[in-house]
Amino acid sequence: MQHIEQYQKSFLNHLEGFTVHKEPKNLYNPINYILELGGKRLRPVLTLMTAEVFGVNAQTAMDAALSIEVFHNFSLVHDDIMDDAPLRRGEETVHEKWNLNTGILSGDAMLIMAYQLFENYEAETFQALAKLFSKTALEVCEGQQYDIDFETRDDVTIIEYLKMIEYKTAVLVGAAMKMGAIVAKASNEDQNSIYEFGRLLGIAFQLQDDYLDAFGNPETFGKQVGGDIIENKKTYLVLKTLESGSKETQSALKKLMSNSELSNENKVDKVKVLFTNSGSAEATQEAVKDYTNKAFKVLEGLNIPEDKKQLLRVFGEQLMTRRV
Repeated sequence: MQHIEQYQKSFLNHLEGFTVHKEPKNLYNPINYILELGGKRLRPVLTLMTAEVFGVNAQTAMDAALSIEVFHNFSLVHDDIMDDAPLRRGEETVHEKWNLNTGILSGDAMLIMAYQLFENYEAETFQALAKLFSKTALEVCEGQQYDIDFETRDDVTIIEYLKMIEYKTAVLVGAAMKMGAIVAKASNEDQNSIYEFGRLLGIAFQLQDDYLDAFGNPETFGKQVGGDIIENKKTYLVLKTLESGSKETQSALKKLMSNSELSNENKVDKVKVLFTNSGSAEATQEAVKDYTNKAFKVLEGLNIPEDKKQLLRVFGEQLMTRRV
């Protein structure tokens, strides 16, 4: 098993061969641009790592890992259009750098290219990968729709929110790991278990993201701290405060969220105090631990050596305690 940095390096070398300049350049240049913008490369690393956990060389799973990364970035291009977002990873979004039509068309092409990468596998593996990919891609779209619906609703529950982040974020983490297992020809039982491990870890990952958005260090987080608060997003922190905070706290939070005259900095500071005083900040950290521990419990039933289970535990703990 390699270190995370080695998987990232191997993957980036493979990505370099994929992002070649082709015609028409106004279709392919935006694709290369978004793929080269960086990011954690979490999902492809998980695919490569899982392949090795189940006993095959990571190189065997490289095209499956690339497919996951191309699909993930396709979804970001289209999400940015829906959100009218000007920046992605500190740089101009595709539709801002080019235009709306280019963003839509290049995104469409990326989805097709993600499928094409499965053609490099034999028929049985191709079929299993494509079947999982189709299911996951549709769920990601469902998660995005839930997220859009929540913007205009005042009655979103924590259960609904958890379902939304499961579909929008966690299923892709689960699929990334299951693809590694499929390429390694692991048993169906192990494929399903590693998917469940990834899904639970994906929920923990997103809840930690919610927490870091409010309480992270701006120098290490890589995004504007308090961005979710400024945008009035109904995160786990907000919903937990509305569920368990006192009547006064709930009322204060609603007023702050509807107040357009406050400066962003002032609003973020005041809301963070409510998150802390209501116990929702602590409850969010507890939820992160809870989902991570559930993921670790799934590991116990996997048919892999103990040292490989430990490597996956260490990876999970790193995600749980990350500050970026």
